[in-house]
Amino acid sequence: MAVSDPPPESLIQPDKGPMMLERELNKQVTIEQFVASLKSGMTIGIAGWGPRRKPMALVRAILRSDLTDLTIVAYGGPDVGMLCAADKVKKVVFGFVSMDAIPLEPWFRKAREAGGLDILDLHQGMLELGLHAAAFRLPFLPTHVGLGTDVMTHGGFKTVQSPYNDGEVLLAMPALKLDAALLHVQRADRLGNIQALGPDTYYDEWFARAADKTFVSAEEVVDRMDHSYPEDARFNIVERCFAHAVVDAPLGAPPTSMPPAYGWDMKALKAYAASAREEAGWDAYAADIIGADEADYLDRVGGKDAVAALPLPIF
Repeated sequence: MAVSDPPPESLIQPDKGPMMLERELNKQVTIEQFVASLKSGMTIGIAGWGPRRKPMALVRAILRSDLTDLTIVAYGGPDVGMLCAADKVKKVVFGFVSMDAIPLEPWFRKAREAGGLDILDLHQGMLELGLHAAAFRLPFLPTHVGLGTDVMTHGGFKTVQSPYNDGEVLLAMPALKLDAALLHVQRADRLGNIQALGPDTYYDEWFARAADKTFVSAEEVVDRMDHSYPEDARFNIVERCFAHAVVDAPLGAPPTSMPPAYGWDMKALKAYAASAREEAGWDAYAADIIGADEADYLDRVGGKDAVAALPLPIF
């Protein structure tokens, strides 16, 4: 084709105004649509850190579903414990599973002690590197972490030798490829832009980058972030191309905290932990607390105003 030739008719697109393009790029879905897009047997990464910033509204949607045989990758808290208690999980890949003030997550511990749960217990840095490798579309990344420890004995890891003059032997941390990642943030827009305001977002962006699809729940969903909160653009921790879908989930993190907005619900966490010591404790807890939907859940744990007013913990 000569430079002056017109483009082929097949490449000519009708002129689309900005409003039409925004409608076509709208990534907002309902929480029901989110859970319907998942399948049993998936590997799902759950962002957040222990009892902080967990996408618990999305986790509860999974708890109410018939999904099962999931592999969960997480720096875990009650998200992992609840999914184990509900028999949704076949394997957990984790750096830790803890609720901070309650160091041993009781339902995760119970599942491990029962012996039916497949696990891969990683150093926190190894989990991070596994996410990095998946994000970079690499089969593995070399590291010193784990060498000379029982991680090598029990994790099935292999080593690689540096091709350079040093010839150093390093652990080859395999990519942790995720079918889906779940994040919870303060703000999102319908196009997939997000803003995470807390001081401890840690590795959330790498869960998003390592996944085939990333589902972001948000305290607030707006039409356009650059129109509503342009002054906070620096809090966008990952590009919108990595957000597959956005779910409006106000107060979507409890019983975990969502700094700087609200703290964890320690009363609820203690009641949840206590249920692990009771006969048929999970069934009773699920019936009393999880509820039919998120509105029902919030009513059962004290109402929206009480949850929004939870004080931030001091570390």
